[in-house]
Amino acid sequence: MKKKTSSITLVLVIAFSMFLSACSDGSGGNNAGGTNAQNGEGDTVTLNTFITVPPRIEDVGTNKVTQFIEDRLNIKFKFDAAPSANANDKKKLTMASGDYPAVFLSGNFTQAEQIDYGKQGILIPLNDLIEKYGNEIKKAFEEDADLKAAITAPDGNIYALPHINDCFHCWYSQKLWINKDWLAKLNLEMPTTTDEYYEVLKAFKTKDPNGNGQADEIPLSGAFNTWRGIPSNFLMNSFIYNNDEDFFFMEDGKVGLAASQPEWRQGLEYVNKLFSEGLIDKEAFTQNNDQMAQVGNRSGDNVSGSVTAGHIGMYFSLTEGQNRHKEYITVPPLKGPNGTAFAGYYKAYGNGQFAITDKASEEEAIAAIRMADYLYSEEHAITNEYGLEGKYWEKAKEGQKDVHGNQAKYSLKPEYWNIGTTFNDTWDQMGITRRTRDIRESWAVPEDPFSQVGYEYRLYLETAKNYENKQPEETFPLTIFMESNDAKEANQLRTQINDYVRSNMAQFVTGTKKLNDAEWDNYVKGFEGLNLPRYLEIYQNAYDSKKK
Repeated sequence: MKKKTSSITLVLVIAFSMFLSACSDGSGGNNAGGTNAQNGEGDTVTLNTFITVPPRIEDVGTNKVTQFIEDRLNIKFKFDAAPSANANDKKKLTMASGDYPAVFLSGNFTQAEQIDYGKQGILIPLNDLIEKYGNEIKKAFEEDADLKAAITAPDGNIYALPHINDCFHCWYSQKLWINKDWLAKLNLEMPTTTDEYYEVLKAFKTKDPNGNGQADEIPLSGAFNTWRGIPSNFLMNSFIYNNDEDFFFMEDGKVGLAASQPEWRQGLEYVNKLFSEGLIDKEAFTQNNDQMAQVGNRSGDNVSGSVTAGHIGMYFSLTEGQNRHKEYITVPPLKGPNGTAFAGYYKAYGNGQFAITDKASEEEAIAAIRMADYLYSEEHAITNEYGLEGKYWEKAKEGQKDVHGNQAKYSLKPEYWNIGTTFNDTWDQMGITRRTRDIRESWAVPEDPFSQVGYEYRLYLETAKNYENKQPEETFPLTIFMESNDAKEANQLRTQINDYVRSNMAQFVTGTKKLNDAEWDNYVKGFEGLNLPRYLEIYQNAYDSKKK
């Protein structure tokens, strides 16, 4: 894209990536909703702070949001800045050396690291500081019943705060998109079952829906190692729950591995049938996102019938005037032969980002928690993503509606869509924020969700219509605390087991391995050598501890 889809295209890609990675956000005026942020009339407090800087930010030290926070809170940042590409490696080296700063804003501390560093006294407990100075943080605990428990270690301490982004369509990012124009042309209904979808794919392959007289249609495609791009993961949810992250399913409070169950075999047989009949792109299990997008955006006739992707902009250009993406809508979870039809569910709080270390003085610790409390405010949810009021956003005008049809609170200005490839007037989601659904869904939306500026609205509508609340009643948490020795053992086993599942899935789907009784039994037996019983025991113990 950088070579020559023109500077306009690149600018739009930047704008959409900002819009989607946060996946839209909102916030409130110039009053932080009662946050106890100011450090008073005393001297400015300097905070030595580790932070991961997005590549689009020109200079974090002179950034307008940085300066706004410093002025507002009477602090001065002394940044230990790391580029995104190697931030985690730098953090680990910093911690190992003992030369770590007083504050982390992009710590990316796993649950195991929080416990380890907490036990060593490197990360200090935040409980008392939150109780005294954390108005916005306590408000978050009150409004989100799961948050406090999710970030509290087994010893009762909170060692880090996460970056919170209640991205509704990201919670249900396992999506299948289908060409509605092809359905209409072939007089086909939206498929609701795996059998109906099979018939639709056959029609796409054999009935020339793009009308060029050639058998060039690709009924179903996707991409490997990209955001929800592998077709078999979406389709497996018609047989047994598969979130393509840990392959866990829950039954009566007990964790199991979906990938070793008979229903998993049923799912593999179905996907293998599609693949063997040429209904799935043979490249879908090997190509990356860029290669997939080259097919979607190639000149000439559109060849794509359906595609698995977290959002359709991964496959087709969203640039004004390039309208192929407008032909696609989502398919709801397909009902399988046993009546199963689940949506993958990905709501999680993730790793801890903000933390205070034992290098902080009492004054610095208080200033740091006040700073974190402000960063959880609605005001910062806006300024982090879109900068100060006036340039890229404004308060919504009377009559502008949000996604729910209510009076909107905020509105993006046209200047946002012309943002440069680098900039210095937002934080571009750096550090921590708390972007709730209430904030994110309070922005003005256009009447046409298929317009360029309506893309986020379109994703909201597709998710609400076809995926919301279609996950199982009980799902295993994507992140969970466990004792450090258990965490190390589980991580090692998880890597081996997940690699084994993914490798065998690809082989069974493509036919490299046959789904006969002997091959299936060998596959299931292979989990014994990977110590699956111990793996499940560790996670079951962590789950039971969390429920107490």
